[in-house]
Amino acid sequence: MSQAKKNSIIKLASLKSLLWFGLAAGFISCSAEYTPKPKGYNRIDLPSQTYKPLQEAHPYAFEMSEHAKTRPDSSGIAQPHWINIIYPELGANVQLTYIDISQGNDKMLNNLVEDARKLTAKHQIKAYAIEETQIKTPQGDVAAVFELEGEVPSQFQFYVTDSTQHFLRGALYFRTATQNDSLAPVIEFVKKDIVHLLNTLEWRDKQ
Repeated sequence: MSQAKKNSIIKLASLKSLLWFGLAAGFISCSAEYTPKPKGYNRIDLPSQTYKPLQEAHPYAFEMSEHAKTRPDSSGIAQPHWINIIYPELGANVQLTYIDISQGNDKMLNNLVEDARKLTAKHQIKAYAIEETQIKTPQGDVAAVFELEGEVPSQFQFYVTDSTQHFLRGALYFRTATQNDSLAPVIEFVKKDIVHLLNTLEWRDKQ
């Protein structure tokens, strides 16, 4: 057999080998099942639940989280004694708005209560459940808490009043786009702090 014919046979065998290898590789890659990576959430390490007295001079006093700071409300509609309780490490913010009702009447208080309910009801588009609970604080004040479920910007709201002089409303917000399911431990953490706030709330003119 001539050398040229031998070289031709070797080239043909090599070409067949490459062709079969390519077909096999293509078959494997096409038949392999694609599995998407599961969505992951950032781990949230919660601090200890310890408290300190509110330091600023306001008509109200209460105990707040050791891990939170207070800042005056800087919005254009802010009134005196409107503040934010900020949790820097958790991205949470509790907005507090205070109204002096001593110069008003029963209609003023009723309007404030109705406004608080309307502000909560604005979240009904995204909330699949809103639960209202009426309570009385250890100091004898009337309070209502609203727990909202779903992808809402505010998951917990409340108001508390002595019915004659003071009205305080609060709402929990998060400065993050993270889904509420992944924020659930943090929401529960701050909700406990808010309940502690209500249980320790006192009006300074009655201390």
